[in-house]
Amino acid sequence: MRCIMPELTQAERSLLGTIAAHQSWANTSNRAARTAPARAAHDRKFLEQADWDPVRAAHLRKAHYARLALKSAQARRRAREALASAEAAETELESLGGADDAA
Repeated sequence: MRCIMPELTQAERSLLGTIAAHQSWANTSNRAARTAPARAAHDRKFLEQADWDPVRAAHLRKAHYARLALKSAQARRRAREALASAEAAETELESLGGADDAA
């Protein structure tokens, strides 16, 4: 038998997921033990890519995190530019007398 629940919005589903995640971590007494399998798998991925050479694996790991840092910096720059563009458009609209504060 299927549980009948009202339709949830994306925001409500997201909040429910957040609540569940926080509750789950609150019930976790040993966080390191809980995440150990994932950390080991992550390390193993780099070792496999490096044909089990730990020095090469360390460089692959560093390259991976450097790529993530680059993507993060690029995303922050794009967000900053988008905000500046939106603010400039808003200023231009206000200067033309077209801004409506009622909206």
